[in-house]
Amino acid sequence: MYCWGEAKLQELNILAKKDMCHNFDAVGLQKAVLTKAIRHLSIGDEVTVILWENGFASMAIRKQNGSRWKKISLTRNGNIVAVCVGATHAILLTKEGALLHWNSSDVSSVPKCLANVQNRQVVQIACGDNHSVALIKDGQVFTWGQNSNGQLGLGKGEPSTMSPQPLKSLAGIPLSQISAGGDHTFALSLSGAVFGWGKNSAGQLGLGDLSDRPEPVDVSCLSLKKTIFISCGVEHTAILVKDGVVFTCGSGRYGQLGHNSFRDELRPRLVAELWGSKVSQIACGRYHTLALVESQGTIYAFGCGEQGQLGSGQTDNQAVPLPVDIPQEQNSEGAIKRIFAGANQSFAVKKSGEDWVASHPNFDQIKMTWELNFEIADRWISSNSKSWTMTKRNITKILSSVSCVNGSFLEKSSDKHYSTSEYQCGLDLSMARQFFEKLSQSEKVLKEVESVVQQHLLPSLSPSPAGVEGLRVYLILPELLRVLLKQHRGTDLTVLLAEAILRLHPDSLRILESYWSRIGYSFFRTVVKNFHSVSKNSSQSSKKVAEMLQKLYAVNSLRHSRLNDSHFHIKEINNFLFELELMARQEYFNIFFWGESSKAMQIFAKFYTEVIQYLTAFPCIFDMEAKQKVFQLNVTSNSVQDRLTGIIPQTNHNTLRVQRQTLLKDTFEYLQRNIHDFHMPLKVKFVEENGIDDGGISQEFFRLLSKALISEDCNLLLEIFEESELVWFMSDECKSVDVYMDIGTIFGMALYNQCLVNIPFPSALFKKLLGERPTLRDLEELSPCQARCLKALLDYEDEELELLEQDFRVKGQDLIPNGGEVFVTKGNRKKFVDLYVDFVFNKSMARQFEAFAEGFGRACPEQTWRMFSPDELRMLICGEAKYEWEDLRKVAKYERCESSDLLILNFWRVLFELSKEDQLKFLSFIYGTDRIPIGGLAKRDMRIVRLNMDNPDEYFPLANACYGVLQLPNYSSVDILRDKLTHAINYCDVFGMT
Repeated sequence: MYCWGEAKLQELNILAKKDMCHNFDAVGLQKAVLTKAIRHLSIGDEVTVILWENGFASMAIRKQNGSRWKKISLTRNGNIVAVCVGATHAILLTKEGALLHWNSSDVSSVPKCLANVQNRQVVQIACGDNHSVALIKDGQVFTWGQNSNGQLGLGKGEPSTMSPQPLKSLAGIPLSQISAGGDHTFALSLSGAVFGWGKNSAGQLGLGDLSDRPEPVDVSCLSLKKTIFISCGVEHTAILVKDGVVFTCGSGRYGQLGHNSFRDELRPRLVAELWGSKVSQIACGRYHTLALVESQGTIYAFGCGEQGQLGSGQTDNQAVPLPVDIPQEQNSEGAIKRIFAGANQSFAVKKSGEDWVASHPNFDQIKMTWELNFEIADRWISSNSKSWTMTKRNITKILSSVSCVNGSFLEKSSDKHYSTSEYQCGLDLSMARQFFEKLSQSEKVLKEVESVVQQHLLPSLSPSPAGVEGLRVYLILPELLRVLLKQHRGTDLTVLLAEAILRLHPDSLRILESYWSRIGYSFFRTVVKNFHSVSKNSSQSSKKVAEMLQKLYAVNSLRHSRLNDSHFHIKEINNFLFELELMARQEYFNIFFWGESSKAMQIFAKFYTEVIQYLTAFPCIFDMEAKQKVFQLNVTSNSVQDRLTGIIPQTNHNTLRVQRQTLLKDTFEYLQRNIHDFHMPLKVKFVEENGIDDGGISQEFFRLLSKALISEDCNLLLEIFEESELVWFMSDECKSVDVYMDIGTIFGMALYNQCLVNIPFPSALFKKLLGERPTLRDLEELSPCQARCLKALLDYEDEELELLEQDFRVKGQDLIPNGGEVFVTKGNRKKFVDLYVDFVFNKSMARQFEAFAEGFGRACPEQTWRMFSPDELRMLICGEAKYEWEDLRKVAKYERCESSDLLILNFWRVLFELSKEDQLKFLSFIYGTDRIPIGGLAKRDMRIVRLNMDNPDEYFPLANACYGVLQLPNYSSVDILRDKLTHAINYCDVFGMT
């Protein structure tokens, strides 16, 4: 062992009598040939402790005159595993995990047990000048001592205490090391996250400022640096990362940062002079720093040298790392393996032969907290009746600790877990899956695990973990639920997990959602399946689970490999919707036809509305059929509420009277005249026609209105894109936007009354209504030509872009300030494309869309349709254009005839043989529109009635568009049926006439 600095080995009085010392006066070093190997050595102002590899320790305290040290014999049966000293106190850690404390003010000179941690297994200790830190096997951190600068991390205003206190703010973070300096403290996580707190007068916390921190704070600038060790001086900090690079921060008054200056550093800065040398160990004294490059056998020292602690033979301070001049002796064996620094002293230990025994190649005091692994799983499931009590105790210890769970199943291949961030969880979830599958081999083990997690682990979860590693538990537990739910257990645990996730602070929840969006397909599917499987229960907790599914559904849309929407649908809810619909129909009848508006009706209306609001908050749980049913119930809810509160007139419908010849003019006049009656069923009356509207006439009205709005007479309102045959708003700023509000109102009325509108807007319109931004893909749908040009622009080389001379202007308008002076280059072309798309869908028609959206919302309340996706909303309003005619035959019902009758066979033969144009006319004839609802023709109701009459060949077919009824005379031949049907669908344009 080599020693240099303030005191000589003889003065320290810590060696055995047989240990031989040799002085190297030229450089101020001493060499001691020891009779037994050293495990650890810790030096303070008033006390020095040396721990031998056999578990015994020697302690020396400075005498009052300060020149000599008094040796104290410690008889602890060789069970000491770690030692650490502060300025005037010492902590010893026993093999059993107990702590012994000694203070210079203690006249007994015998270390005493610390009561508060007696029943806990301590694995690490660290001392500042006047405070101490302990890491427990279950991941908890305890601090005690002075708290003048917040070095205990207990929070603002907390007093000093000699009783160890739990550091709750770090709960859940799996730690690998604790370290303490003068009045500041650090904790290092398993994946390299660094947390600091306490005094920061010189920037020793590395946070970029000089403010003290009374609670642990993430040193974010060290994220992803793969930090593996931290050493602290009085006012400076040294950080070692896995690649052998050293960072320092804090006070540079004596050059102890090694940056060739005496300035303070407020953030960790790389020690450039050590770059290229793979440092394996670091150690800080009060104002100096040591770094060991084991591969070279070289120790570098920098900082304060007044007491000779730099080993250079000089007493100057040095601001750059310089090698310690350890003499090269003849016949010297081994290399430097350990360095120690403390106060104004430095030590180095050389390994010789097999004499050196250490539990860790770099810092032997470091021991890990518990973790879940296959070895533990095998031990648990193989336990017998004699060992079961111990097994249960171990299960409780480990699985009640969030830190232990979060420190398990790390992705250690290629050190991937060191990349843990907001975007990478650092877990190998396949290991977690295998672990819990192994546990499932023992029913009693799995039952005990479930009980401990439910009773101890979940209640201890913090809504705001100190770091991202604290969120791993939410990814691990679904793998436990996976095996539990397979055995029809774990329902309560799943609900409790949902509640814990929903309690998370928004920032923590956002990070968890980021993890969900990136984990493997099978693991994300497991998370969804867990909550989906318990969502079928009609319990009070179902709302929490439904809320979880909705969040997972939103995450699913961000994933590269997405789950099908059916994974989120709850089929069982359809029965509930059916019952609710029956209730609503009865109450609707009571209110609107009997005029009942008693308190009981109001109570029902309130209940009904609350149920609908609850359901619409979680649209992901519905398939499209269920969504449509909820929409219908929601519309009814609005009607009931408005009727009871007197918002609308005491009538049961709105009547719109129009003439076919002036349909558009009459409609606009109606919309401008009536602004408060859209939340009632619409009844359309064509002037001088006999039809009664039970839905079919309204549908015919919207069909004709659609044709009128995209006719040549209205081509100044909507622009038709020839290539796609889609329409978009005209961008003329001079036009009044009132007409666009009317068009939006028409769309809203159609949706509210569940009619179809055939105005071919692109998906972008429905995205905008739902608050989503259109993309280049949407422009490709609207204008393939423009999209092709923009895509080509993204692939052009520099020369082609120069020839293009495209600036940031479109149709005479700047996309950016002074856009005509800025040309598109390779560096800004993506920005140009994004701005171009934004111009087409947003900037050029902002006023028009705003008016349209306002009209749409006033005709159909937003809460009724927000649950639909853009594509669903589009199909709900505009219908589909996929015609599977065989589906219509499958759903058809027959009255006064059979499907095998010749008349019916002839009808289907004729319909299938019609041209596509005539087939669409047939749909308009029987339904009032040639558009079909979501789900295709299979969702249409069709009833064919045979008319048995004299001279049937003289009559035309009849249709009731309100109910999808076709009345067919008993024609004598297929040819006559063809002629009569073709005539009917081409010339019957007036209701009440054939």
